[in-house]
Amino acid sequence: MTGRVLFYVQHLLGVGHLKRAEILAEAMGAAGLDVTVAYGGLPFPEVPFRGVRLAQLPSATIAGEDFSTLLNAAGAPVDDAWLAKRRAALLDLYRSMDPDVVLIELFPFGRRQFRFELTPLLETIHARNPRPRVACSVRDILVTRKPGRAEEAAETLRRYFDAVLVHGDPALIPFEATFSAAERISDLIRYTGYVCAAAESAEASAGQDEVVVSAGGGAVGAPLLFAAIEARPMTPLAGHRWRFLTGPNLGDAEYRKLAAMADNRTIVERFRPDFAGRLRSAALSISQAGYNTTMDILASGARAVVVPYETKDETEQRLRAEILAAKGLLTLVPAAELAPARLAAAISAAMEMPHASVTVNLSGATSAAELIRNLALSGQHVDG
Repeated sequence: MTGRVLFYVQHLLGVGHLKRAEILAEAMGAAGLDVTVAYGGLPFPEVPFRGVRLAQLPSATIAGEDFSTLLNAAGAPVDDAWLAKRRAALLDLYRSMDPDVVLIELFPFGRRQFRFELTPLLETIHARNPRPRVACSVRDILVTRKPGRAEEAAETLRRYFDAVLVHGDPALIPFEATFSAAERISDLIRYTGYVCAAAESAEASAGQDEVVVSAGGGAVGAPLLFAAIEARPMTPLAGHRWRFLTGPNLGDAEYRKLAAMADNRTIVERFRPDFAGRLRSAALSISQAGYNTTMDILASGARAVVVPYETKDETEQRLRAEILAAKGLLTLVPAAELAPARLAAAISAAMEMPHASVTVNLSGATSAAELIRNLALSGQHVDG
């Protein structure tokens, strides 16, 4: 028995969730599972999901940081007809696949906007006997914006889910640190370790002694990118090659402005598939502090300066960065303090630090794949 897996993935802002899902999907495929990704975002060829099937649902996105208003592929607000079409497409995919496991990224901890299709999917699954196993894939740190949401998520998990795969290490950040109802689902939680991209795609000499400045998806990365290029002359790394990876969602006007500021030792690009590998030979990484980038930093052992993305409601990056900075694994510049001189001082401080020595579990992709494989083979029961 191979084990059929339906993996529901919906990205909205940036590409962090999408990249982590790709790593997980490819690890499941490598473990011999037959994986189909129900893909709900706009097409993004730079994240190709190699070795698994990609089933494109009608695309949903958002405008800026407005998570309350879903837009269709043409950028217009979705209507009831679109919701019905999308729901039918997901349910048809599920029925045609007849999976052994349904893995849902983030929901019910997030993606509440998609209850219109996920609740019917879960109800359809539970109407069968025997039924597929159901698991949630979630990162180590959650952002709970409203009272009662944690209890609501726990209730949904108890009703519909067999396992919660937490992509983290409790020795670093226990899930209960940011999910107040963790005790209610303690029997469902499986820590996988952190999910990291494989770095074999970059040659050993690729990016030797470069300064790699990255902005994740780029939607909110402009302040960091421009502060870094202005800080460069004030740093001990001014003579190194600097590579700016802006992300696909940086505005065209901002991209052109940054490119116009580049000299012959400055490279401005939107995206590189070998990013994780290049960090291994980089002199320094300068970035935000999203999950994927932070794990790439830890896996590479690179010296790093991070400027966490932070708003009143978005504290995930700041919390993770503070914990890692306290362990001497990176240098933190709060977003409120971001300025060229402040960033230059942090770069100088980072270069005085030893390379990171990591004891964190970074085997999350292979561990998650094994857990899903066990679920697929376990029939009626979750295999611990």
